[in-house]
Amino acid sequence: MKGKTFLKIGLIAFAVVLVVAIVGFLAWTRLARYPAFPEAAALAQTAQTPQGWYVFKPEQPTNTGMVFYPGGLVDPAAYAPLMKQLSDQGIMTVITPMPLDLAVFGVNKANDVIAAYPEIKHWIIGGHSLGGSMAAQYAKDNVSKLAGIAFMASYPANDMSQSPLKVVTIHGSQDGLATPAKIADSLKLLSSGTTDVLLDGGNHAQYGNYGPQAGDGTATMSREEQQQLTTAAVVELAKQLK
Repeated sequence: MKGKTFLKIGLIAFAVVLVVAIVGFLAWTRLARYPAFPEAAALAQTAQTPQGWYVFKPEQPTNTGMVFYPGGLVDPAAYAPLMKQLSDQGIMTVITPMPLDLAVFGVNKANDVIAAYPEIKHWIIGGHSLGGSMAAQYAKDNVSKLAGIAFMASYPANDMSQSPLKVVTIHGSQDGLATPAKIADSLKLLSSGTTDVLLDGGNHAQYGNYGPQAGDGTATMSREEQQQLTTAAVVELAKQLK
């Protein structure tokens, strides 16, 4: 009987610890979240679909699109200005919000987007920070559905050096998280044809419209310029797909 009692107490204690850990994790994801600036949130609101995506379509029909995975704990609406710039350049863009704002819990979100827009023949998958790493994970397992990958302050966790996909990696000289040294080291994981774009003065956070990010460096270029140069780099990638 004593053994059963101890086992029961142990199971109850484990359950309590597990619940506390889960609640604590959920609370952390909300407290540590980076909200979008009001103007970005308002722009995203105009583009939200019933699926919860933020979709920006060019004025003219296009056959090129990009699925975008947000950075970890960043409000997906923060990327609306950058995605709108890309749509103005002829690329349909779709921001996919993630469970708990962590792309690791939504690696396959691109599947539903690609299925919803059969008119798009050339798909780029892109992402910022953690979003880019998870975009790479999706690309590794779904090469046939994609034509390119756009990393923003990010890199893959696995070797993609033999991938047939066109790749651009965009990163800032002042990035305190995806540092220039880390990006340089990650290039061995990408194909030899990868386009490496260094934004002189760019940091980690300015791909989105949200506040300073813990651990980041101080940018010496404006957010607007960083996003303009990022847009130009993705547009150049898109040109290679046609």
